[in-house]
Amino acid sequence: MSTPTAPARPARISLAVRDSSTMLRRNLLHARRYPSMTLNLLLTPVMLLLLFVYIFGDTMSAGMGSGGGRSAYLAYLVPGILLMTIGGTTIGTAVSVTMDMTEGIIARFRTMAIHRPSVLVGHVVGSVLQCVLSVVLVGAVAVAIGFRSVDATALEWLAALGLLVLVSLALTWIAVGMGLSSPNPEAAGNNAMPLMVLPLLSSAFVPLDAMPGWFRPVAEYQPFTPAIETLRGLLLGTGIGHNGWLAVAWCLGLAVLGCFWSTSKFNADPK
Repeated sequence: MSTPTAPARPARISLAVRDSSTMLRRNLLHARRYPSMTLNLLLTPVMLLLLFVYIFGDTMSAGMGSGGGRSAYLAYLVPGILLMTIGGTTIGTAVSVTMDMTEGIIARFRTMAIHRPSVLVGHVVGSVLQCVLSVVLVGAVAVAIGFRSVDATALEWLAALGLLVLVSLALTWIAVGMGLSSPNPEAAGNNAMPLMVLPLLSSAFVPLDAMPGWFRPVAEYQPFTPAIETLRGLLLGTGIGHNGWLAVAWCLGLAVLGCFWSTSKFNADPK
């Protein structure tokens, strides 16, 4: 009797791409049918942007010594708001993953003849696309109220887009791990909240030099500060110093950590 053979490598790759595309479509359809969570998470960065520009803009600009008034502070603020937008969007990813786990759909996928990692790939790629769309929407609000990036070159714009995608990928993998580790959607949302709170403790709103000495290390030695400083330099056409490689190193490290964590939790036998 002949024994069944494993599919050839091209066939396995084709199966993985097909199943991952199917899972991606599933997650995008789910996000389109239930847009309220995404809109609620987008509301926070938009409100903070409008609040800090129109209420505190002149005062913050004067305190920073820029002398450019509200428009100067808007230019300083936008990169941090964009990173906060990504963090907020990935909270929805953590909740979505937990819902899949608790509602039994993942258990059903485990019994089907599909490429197993495609379930996570669909969540990750779908979340990255949602992050990019969210950044575009919040960026459009920033442009509408006066933000301009006239000093940045086309190459710097391309690098800024690449950084935003890289940050989205890193935070998404961390959010997926949080979702897989949470017992219910409410816990997933709470566990992922630091992804949106950490930018508040960075250089998003004020420079490091303006912070109290005891607090400055908290803001300086965390992943969001170098990413924000790099994005700020790219969008405004100013220098980024050592922040560029620090931001990339943080993103790659978090992406690898999140991927390993997520796949380990996903592949573990259900209790």
